[in-house]
Amino acid sequence: MEPILEAKQLSMNFGGIKALDRIDFDVLPGEITALIGPNGAGKTTFFNCITGIYAPTEGEIFITPPGGTRHKINGLRIHKVTERGVARTFQNIRLFPDMTVLENVMIGRHCRTHSGILGAILRDNSTRDEENVIAARSYEILEKIGISGHVNILARNLPYGIQRRLEIARAIATDPFLLLLDEPAAGMNPQETRELEALIMSIRGEGKISILLIEHDMRLVMSLSDRVHVMDYGEMIARGTPQEIRENPAVIKAYLGEDVGA
Repeated sequence: MEPILEAKQLSMNFGGIKALDRIDFDVLPGEITALIGPNGAGKTTFFNCITGIYAPTEGEIFITPPGGTRHKINGLRIHKVTERGVARTFQNIRLFPDMTVLENVMIGRHCRTHSGILGAILRDNSTRDEENVIAARSYEILEKIGISGHVNILARNLPYGIQRRLEIARAIATDPFLLLLDEPAAGMNPQETRELEALIMSIRGEGKISILLIEHDMRLVMSLSDRVHVMDYGEMIARGTPQEIRENPAVIKAYLGEDVGA
């Protein structure tokens, strides 16, 4: 099976600091893959290289959309990576606080719109029709994410857990085949984490979207993931099934601790 995401010998240097050191990594179609490791291991740097925030110092990154052709995405700008079907959320929520829930999701559809600046100024029939389609599609996404009841509320007035869901909804609005979630359970209570787990499973199942997540909640990781990759000090030290990772001495020493299976 051909990977939909493949990184080969990926390195990222910041001055004399090597944040990523020759990382090999892949995600398979329909897979939920976790990337774990201690704080400072290089996980978010890896996400930033994939999504165009950083241009890696060395190595290559390829994507292969389902039914599509393989593309190298090194050096592409952020919006170009998104257009090619790779979307993400952030560790620190980045919503538009003074826009409504619906407007935040509609912004996510921007990379799939056809009306340009002239259309926005003239407000012709084509532009208005497209806006109506965008609004309808955005509302449909909110229903699937389970927050359509908040559609007209400003993002800054939402509870924290709903803000997390809204950021995921906005990412899904870009029509990705690969969704990167950066610590989606951060700050959530146990009930919200259980609801998040069900949501991620439904996104993978109903939306046919592959998922790559960074997460520190090990019970969530082990419950959700098909495969787990482990980083430490910018290096990939292990990869395998959740059970293999639980039993890996190097992982236990670097990160998980002796009671991970408790």
